[in-house]
Amino acid sequence: MSVRPLSEMSIPEAGQFFMLQTGKTYDPLLKRPFSLFRYQNGILQFLYRIRGKGTVCMAEIQAGDVMQIIGPLGNVYPSPAGDFIAVSGGIGIASLFSLLKKYPNKAYLFYGARNCNELLMLDEAKELAKEVCITTDDGTVCRKGLITGPLKEHIESAVFTKKPLPIYTCGPTPMLKEIARILNGSGLNCFASLEEVMACGVGACLGCVVKTTSGYKRVCKEGPVFNIKDIIWE
Repeated sequence: MSVRPLSEMSIPEAGQFFMLQTGKTYDPLLKRPFSLFRYQNGILQFLYRIRGKGTVCMAEIQAGDVMQIIGPLGNVYPSPAGDFIAVSGGIGIASLFSLLKKYPNKAYLFYGARNCNELLMLDEAKELAKEVCITTDDGTVCRKGLITGPLKEHIESAVFTKKPLPIYTCGPTPMLKEIARILNGSGLNCFASLEEVMACGVGACLGCVVKTTSGYKRVCKEGPVFNIKDIIWE
């Protein structure tokens, strides 16, 4: 989805998100959070999968319709000093794509999805990344299995241990938990964009809190990007 803002806004950065009105009416009443996918020539772009009432309504929005949006919101991915690893699970590529675009030919991209149909923007990502590793749960494309498998192998390889790189990731919670387990005690920096249900997007409702080593934090305000070692996974 492409949106042209009708009023002035600050330029969004990789890792931030927006709260979008998903329908032409107030049903659904609450806006939904969507990661910034791409911003160019004054146009905001969002990538989404149709899977609930909100996204069904979004798919019915047509060119010329006016919708309410709030943003950019949240913090950003810390800037890598050089090469880095990006780990995407399914629609998580939406959050990481702006990072790949900002730092072309710097990312070793590990991209996993349930099947070939859920590998979104794959050709574009390949053009931006330095190297790409792909897995699908059902084996329809490339290696069969979870993306955390080859990620673990890469981290344990001699090449990586000689030159450890920062890791950036976005995807389903089970994937993030497994990455946290793999990295436990390694000392590696990994920045994860968390996906949580949000009602307001500005920190007022406390509906998106997560438990961290320094207490509960709001994903919409203190996040959505956290150092993965700071999250207490339950």
